[in-house]
Order: sequence, then structure tokens, then C-alpha cells
Amino acid sequence: MTPERFADLGFAVEHDAPIPYLQRVREYYQALGYGAPYQWAHYADVPFRPLARPLSACRVAIVTTAAPYQPGKGDQGPGAPYNASAKFFAVYSGDARHDDHDLRIAHVAIDRQHTTAEDAGTWFPLAALRRAAAAGRIGAVAPRFHGAPTNRSHRTTLDIDGPEIVARCRADGVDAAILVANCPVCHQTLGLVARLLEASGIASVVMGCAKDIVERVGVPRFVFSDFPLGNAAGRPHDLASQDATLGLAHALLEAAPAARTTVQSPLRWSESAEWKLDYCNVARLTPEEIARRRAAFDAGKAQAKALREGPTP
Repeated sequence: MTPERFADLGFAVEHDAPIPYLQRVREYYQALGYGAPYQWAHYADVPFRPLARPLSACRVAIVTTAAPYQPGKGDQGPGAPYNASAKFFAVYSGDARHDDHDLRIAHVAIDRQHTTAEDAGTWFPLAALRRAAAAGRIGAVAPRFHGAPTNRSHRTTLDIDGPEIVARCRADGVDAAILVANCPVCHQTLGLVARLLEASGIASVVMGCAKDIVERVGVPRFVFSDFPLGNAAGRPHDLASQDATLGLAHALLEAAPAARTTVQSPLRWSESAEWKLDYCNVARLTPEEIARRRAAFDAGKAQAKALREGPTP
């Protein structure tokens, strides 16, 4: 059947499906000349912890990969290019009782072509969670939220960062955690943290835009938004969208029947699905652009390495 015939039947275009990030990222870095592909985390068995009490009586925490704004570390604002100097390398916590948190995502590989990171509500749903608490949908917002370093090292996440987040959530008496991912590696990081939380007795739900990565890791509950990376918590400047997306996470916490339960948001980013063809798509890059990106990536890696290791004695 021809594409025209598919359209006659009301079918979506072929590429109007979740972006295959695992394939795209593998082909992208091989085109940049990095050789053997990265090995993504993958589990067959997934821990699952049902809520121990009604959600309306639960204390809920947020885990994020967003970074606190760091003056003097370069452009981190809306539309900023990737900024490795803004990375963080240890778990941090913030006081969730206050609204004046300035968390940004310039340090991770969001979709800069189709979103500008103007509205923190799309990646840090603290305001939406507080609205849910005020409406009685949850019992309370946990006193702290927690930042998870976006780490390509599975072992570091599993042995150091993940257990630290679990310990902080347990210290805060958390019943459930909502983990909001941004870049491809963020989705893996928070998938691993969700597994640790679940194994420790804390129910979890991941919110993200990279379906294949999260489902490859294997998590208990996943809310998938088919949006550009950086918008896992809803559309920018659209409170109804953000509340609805968080509502799906709450519904999953209450009603997921078993591990590996995924719910896809019915919201669409735009009428056209053309944006899905761009992220890390080497078929759309010239050799000159590939060379430019290789140089930029090498510079970012060196910058991040220097920050992680600190000044030379």
C-alpha cells in the first residue's frame, strides 16, 4: 500500500512513533568516530512496591537531574547551548517548602532544536506537586527534593548516587518518589535509581520522553510523554498540561498492576511529527556538521573531566 493510501485510512506517518533513542545515539556517536557503542543498562527482573497507604496519605518526593544555577559557569538560560561546566557530580538536596529554586538543564543533552528550556515546570514539577498536595491528591510534598548526577557509569549510580538518594528519601519518611528525566543518559540514571528505591520499599514512577531507554533498563512505572527531551513534566507555560502529566504519575502510583507498567500521555507536542526526525539523526547531518559536533563534544568531555577531578595539585 502506498503512503497516500495509508493517509486515506487515517494512519499516522511512519515516523510518528516514539523516537528510537538507543539506535539514534549509537549511530550518532559512531559517526562522530567514537568506536564501540555504549552499553546501556538492561534488566529482565524489575522490583515492584505497591503503595502501602492511599496516595492521599502519602509523602511524595521529586528526584531530578536538573542542576542548580551556578553564576559564573557560562550560559545556562533558555536556549543555552550544551554547557558541561554546569554539571554536578554528587547528589544534592533542596528544601521543597520554598518556591525560589532555580534549576536548569543546560548541562544535559536535551532537544535544543525543538525546545528552549524556558519553563522549569516542564522538567521540575515541584509547583505542580504542591498544587496536588493542596487539592488533597497526595498527602504531602516531602521536605526535600533530590538531584541525581547524570552519570554514564552504571556502577557509580548503583553503588554511590542511587543508595545516597534512597537514604535521603528514607530519612524524610518518603512513601513514593517521582523521578523526572531529561537527556538520554538521565533516563538511564533515573531508571536505575527507581529500581533501588523500589527495592528499598519506596514506590516510584519515572516521567520521561525516551521510552526505549527506560523500558530497556526496566522500571516499575513509567509515564511516557512523546515530547522533545527536556519536557518530561509537560508542555512549557501550560499548567493544565503539567498537572495532567503529573496526574498520570499519581494514577500509576495508585493503580499499576505490576512492574514494567507504562502509560503514554495522550498529549501531542505539535500537529506535525517532523520534529522526531532531527535528534541525533546522522542522516540529516553534513560531514562538516559531524566534524564540528565531534570537536564540541571532545571539548565538553575535557571540561567535565577537569571539573570532576578538580585542580591539579
